[in-house]
Amino acid sequence: MEELKDKSLHLTAEKLAEELQKMDNYTTFYEDLQVLAASYDVSIDDFKNTLVQAVNKGSMETNLRNAVFHWLRSHENNKQMVVREEITSRESLDYLRKAQITWERRIQKSLESMCEEIGIHLSYYRSKADRDEMLQKWNELSTYNTNLERLRPVYAPKDFLEVLFSLHNPNYRMISDDMIWDFTYLPLKVKTLSELRHLYRDLATADLLLGLTTLTKMSCGSTLQGEQERIALGEKVLEYQHAPVCQEFLKLCAPRSLRGRLWTQILGSNVKSSEQHYTELKERVLNYDMLIDKLITKDVQLTACNDDQYFVFEDVLHQIMLCFTRDTDVLSVFNSSTSHPILTSLKGKPSKEAIYPPNGIIPFHGFTMYAAPICYLFNDPVSLYSTFRAFYLRYWFRLHNISSHPQSILGLCILFQRLLQRHETNIWSHFMSHNIHPIRVVFKWLMKGFSGYLLPEQLLNLWDMIIAYDSLEVLPLLAVAILSFRKDNLLQVNTLQNVD
Repeated sequence: MEELKDKSLHLTAEKLAEELQKMDNYTTFYEDLQVLAASYDVSIDDFKNTLVQAVNKGSMETNLRNAVFHWLRSHENNKQMVVREEITSRESLDYLRKAQITWERRIQKSLESMCEEIGIHLSYYRSKADRDEMLQKWNELSTYNTNLERLRPVYAPKDFLEVLFSLHNPNYRMISDDMIWDFTYLPLKVKTLSELRHLYRDLATADLLLGLTTLTKMSCGSTLQGEQERIALGEKVLEYQHAPVCQEFLKLCAPRSLRGRLWTQILGSNVKSSEQHYTELKERVLNYDMLIDKLITKDVQLTACNDDQYFVFEDVLHQIMLCFTRDTDVLSVFNSSTSHPILTSLKGKPSKEAIYPPNGIIPFHGFTMYAAPICYLFNDPVSLYSTFRAFYLRYWFRLHNISSHPQSILGLCILFQRLLQRHETNIWSHFMSHNIHPIRVVFKWLMKGFSGYLLPEQLLNLWDMIIAYDSLEVLPLLAVAILSFRKDNLLQVNTLQNVD
């Protein structure tokens, strides 16, 4: 039995070692290990034992533990330690996979039609004068001359919601059109209220979140002292650089001064190669002009620039989002079976087809708001980009993709509807009697992660919870709580406009 156990452990270690080699920080980790192996702490006469001792004494052990932590999170199977290609695997439900393919083709066709209407190419190589101008204005991209008058967003959240409404389970016979009030005919398992209470049980201790206690400083003199104590504790937590401990600390929200560092540690975005990667992406922006760039610029102008909380970040948002469109690593999170990106030739270059856009994402109206709140956390664009990218790859990509995953936008909509229907029946019945679909009230909140709908500090507290509990389920839970809190007012109105 012991022999089988040792063999199983050995095979698991081998598989884990293979998986770690695929991670972004492997190169940096391996280089640090080589430096350590060549140091005086490691003896060639007893290489194995002295190397293990040296690893345990320094930061290498913590880095390795963090690497395993991020690997476990990405595979979501920490009990059996079996590698599951959960993100890139084939969607199990055929009709959802076909719906995603149809939706992608639809928005791609809309993009191509826009090109024909405006009379521009999807992508082309920049002239030297254009490149020099953009490089000169890189830190002031809002002044870069771009004509956006004839451009419009390819789609908005309400368009995507209509697609979700049109989903049809072929194994379920619709009895009447009334069934569209609920998604229960879709076989997606979501948590019950009891399960959510267990997941967020730490919040039931009646300890106020740090961001909320800040609001009561004027009425409670001890609050400031408590915040200072928590900052001191947070500094100690960050000294150890152990991601799971940082994640546990975050459950009562982060002090403003520490939030960026905590997020970076938990999301694993503090990779040394980030600066080189960002430089490469910037070079691609300078070399190639794409229609997607203009859509991003238009979105920044329509959203962040019109928001009193985010307009000051216009220039850095241009930088971050233009680099993001060139990041081909983002393709890895999308279901490979439903990815049908446009293949295009670059104007002004030899005929060669390439995926368009390079990151596989055609932005919707409000896409920039995924990045805007993170601008409050970093002064350095490299750290800002790497953290935004890590956040997107971990969470946000699920909010505009049709999938049966419990935390996909479809799963979150189902969770919201079931919680509202079962625990706020008066609101549900009132909406139904006046032909107001509840999900239409909150869908834009869910799809944008409440960005643009909450004040930045409130929003960052909410995103603390997403990272701390590694779950997007807090979004529909908050949506139901808001409707519950405003129940008396909602029961007095009878149109969607008045509800908004």
